Amino acid sequence: MKASLATTEHWFYHLERSTLETALPPLLEKVLERGWRALIRSGDAEALLALDRHLWTHRPDSFLPHGLSSEPRAATQPILLTQTADNENNAQIVILIHGAEMPDLAGVERCVTMFDGADQQALEQTRQRWKRARAEGAAVSYWRQDGDGRWAKQG
Repeated sequence: MKASLATTEHWFYHLERSTLETALPPLLEKVLERGWRALIRSGDAEALLALDRHLWTHRPDSFLPHGLSSEPRAATQPILLTQTADNENNAQIVILIHGAEMPDLAGVERCVTMFDGADQQALEQTRQRWKRARAEGAAVSYWRQDGDGRWAKQG
């Protein structure tokens, strides 16, 4: 049985000033600082593999510990990249990218949708997701980057 969307916070990140590859690592660092696990679900297999490579090298002085759901010990990963709907690593936060559908959010504290503002299909999917979450009584937040590239909650 699927959990109601209302039991999970829904945050929507509008990518206008930076790419996903630039915006995602700092958010993941905050997730880890909080002691949470993250599940990143993508609708694009090739983009997911590229993200896997990027997270190892996004900064010369550090990396983000992560793995793919297709690899051994997926359940132990603090950040798990996947195309499946399973929350194999018991993540507190699910991040949806590349048009990924929303999985069952039972036990998930926060669901983040990161979407490209120039992609009309992504905008429409996000609008529908926003409407559904609000209709079910979920706490929703819309975030966009300010002129300095910092995320600011709108409204």
